[in-house]
Amino acid sequence: MNYKPVIDFIRSLYPSRNFIPLHEPYFGGNEKKYVLDCIDSTYVSSVGKYVDLFEKMIQEFTGVKRAVATVNGTAALHIALLLAGVKPGDLVITQPLTFIATCNAISYCGADPVFVDIDRDTLGMSPEALEQWLSENVVIEGIEGREGLDGLASSTQLSQPVALYKWAKRPISACIPMHTFGHPCRIDRIIEICDRYHIPVVEDSAESIGSYYEGQHTGTFGKLGILSFNGNKTITTGGGGMVLTNDEELGKLAKHITTTAKKPHPWLFEHDMTGYNYRLPNINAAIGCAQMEMLPEMIRSKRDLAQRYQDYFLDLPEIEYITEPSNSISNYWLNCILLPDEQARNRFLQETNDQKVMTRPAWILMNQLKMFETALCGGLVTSMNIVARLVNIPSSIM
Repeated sequence: MNYKPVIDFIRSLYPSRNFIPLHEPYFGGNEKKYVLDCIDSTYVSSVGKYVDLFEKMIQEFTGVKRAVATVNGTAALHIALLLAGVKPGDLVITQPLTFIATCNAISYCGADPVFVDIDRDTLGMSPEALEQWLSENVVIEGIEGREGLDGLASSTQLSQPVALYKWAKRPISACIPMHTFGHPCRIDRIIEICDRYHIPVVEDSAESIGSYYEGQHTGTFGKLGILSFNGNKTITTGGGGMVLTNDEELGKLAKHITTTAKKPHPWLFEHDMTGYNYRLPNINAAIGCAQMEMLPEMIRSKRDLAQRYQDYFLDLPEIEYITEPSNSISNYWLNCILLPDEQARNRFLQETNDQKVMTRPAWILMNQLKMFETALCGGLVTSMNIVARLVNIPSSIM
């Protein structure tokens, strides 16, 4: 296939640009005003009005009860896993098609990932693959003495049945589905399955701010969820993340341990548990507040771009454009196409990038990386098929 018409079409969407990036940030609001105000206040670190305001804006936009800002999405995911009860030696179920941060956060907890396959339409965790792996490999047992975060045990945690990998009696303490490239996975079904196995769900919604499944914002279904505001995300704070939860007590604890677990006091530095210096600086939150003011407009623009791509690729049967799944509204963070095979994918990547139109393949599957090559896996047929053919195409706001 001749890919020049595709390149010309993409260039027509961004006519004033010589080099077309994959996804660049958009600053068209009050970013400079709020940053200068932050500088003038001298509160540029983890204390200041913009941190609190940014958290409030995220709560109102997503409908979640508590949002806790962190320095990046990986930190948010690390904290969410700790709050979910993940401990050294545990197993955490996730998907192989994801960004490395998902598995890094698991490793920070001293746990190991288990990879189950994805759905072709959502690119996220397949509930059927999840249930099959659990039914073949897991038993439910009551385990006494499972303590909470930093040794703080609760009666609920002590009496709660635990899912165990039956071949080695290792607890499975969390499941992390991802809303890949902004497309919601079938999160309700995943949670229903995990509830039966007493496995908390932590949603990796790093890429899906402004995405909804059956009218509910992603990241708000599970015990905890996270968002990312990296420089290439739909909205950015330069670097930043957010822990989401509808559990008020978990929300309070998330804020406490991300602020070095310092007890409030006018001058004493007293810390009551192991904490993390993970709070988002006020100066970054100032950018985030300005970005949130524009988010609905930005989502509309991205969905308009997605519609243009969808209309264009309808006439190209050799290339499949990935649309939002059923019962979902996607933010279309990164637009995706599927080429016929790996050879065609590689040629498309070469030709587009040679013409200064940035495209990229999907991530290398996590189970193929050296750190995780011995991890437990279910059958990953769909993941392998998708990763060989998928390409992300320019998705910046027009």
